[in-house]
Amino acid sequence: MSKIYRIRRISAAGLLAVPIIMSGCSGFSKESKEVDPPPAQQEAQMLQMVNGAVTDGATKTTAVAPTATVYLFNENGLLAPVSLALPQSDDKNVGASLRVALESIVKDGLYKTLIPEGFMGVLPAGTEVKDVSVEKDKKTAIVEFSKPFVTYDAKNERAMLEAITWTLTGDANIKHVQIWVDGEKLTQMPINQTPLDQSLGREFGINLEKGEGANYLTSSPVVVYFSALSPAGIPYYVPITRLVDPGQNKLHTALGELIHGPGIRGDLVQVMTSGTSLESVKTSKDGTVTVALKDDMFAEGEQVPQEMLQSVVLTVAENAGNPKVKIQLNGTAPVIGSDQLNYSEPVSRPEYINEIPL
Repeated sequence: MSKIYRIRRISAAGLLAVPIIMSGCSGFSKESKEVDPPPAQQEAQMLQMVNGAVTDGATKTTAVAPTATVYLFNENGLLAPVSLALPQSDDKNVGASLRVALESIVKDGLYKTLIPEGFMGVLPAGTEVKDVSVEKDKKTAIVEFSKPFVTYDAKNERAMLEAITWTLTGDANIKHVQIWVDGEKLTQMPINQTPLDQSLGREFGINLEKGEGANYLTSSPVVVYFSALSPAGIPYYVPITRLVDPGQNKLHTALGELIHGPGIRGDLVQVMTSGTSLESVKTSKDGTVTVALKDDMFAEGEQVPQEMLQSVVLTVAENAGNPKVKIQLNGTAPVIGSDQLNYSEPVSRPEYINEIPL
């Protein structure tokens, strides 16, 4: 319960982990003489400022318009989506933007200054993204890395594959991923031999853990979003693929696991109280999913922590094909979050999540 109250204090202070709308500006000043082109890292910082960064010399950058959501290690070794303001390529090819996104998840890479405190790249330092091509008809991204890609720590093998796959499949044009190194397609990873004979997709999972009573060989996966806190106290969301007993309704099970709460990994925050119960889940003709919850902790008209409500929206979106979501609480309406959104009305998953100030 202490963590729930902590979330509510954070929410009351107005810390918004998932802003819905952000604005930016543009424009470069021209120099009258030729100069050497800036290093990629410096160029990224310049472009970040052009895209809407707010600085005053005394404070850090506080707001930028995101261009991509990538998956990075947090302080506890879990992968978390983080929305970054990455440079935009002049090349309008889908592969060009995907390449920049992958470059941002290289440890100590080109865009390390754009990564918020408490997060770090997943791919081995020195890895070069040599090419990203897209087979549009198959919605498959084919990625070629340089040789340093295979110099990883064995314990990070699966996390590397998860970060690559989830970063790329965040683009609506991509459902599958193939990995190449120096001109050769990998059929398995070189250390732990994770098989790569088939393309990877989101069904590969992320931050895998086994639910209570589940068996690794016969279980089914659901994805649940819990909350965590950055070193600066900013709440953000972490997806967990939890293996559960098969044969159950996937969406009901996922929401049940959300109520059950996180395991012991990564200091994740429980977004609901032990007194929360799932009353019903209904899908309307237009595909909107309505989730009815009951929790006597909340009085009628009281604002509900956005961490609780957004975790429901993200969990439903991940397990039900990204529908719009309505939330009922204790049979009353409206359900207003601490972000001032009315969750009694259909809410879409935000385009960018975890916009964390630098």
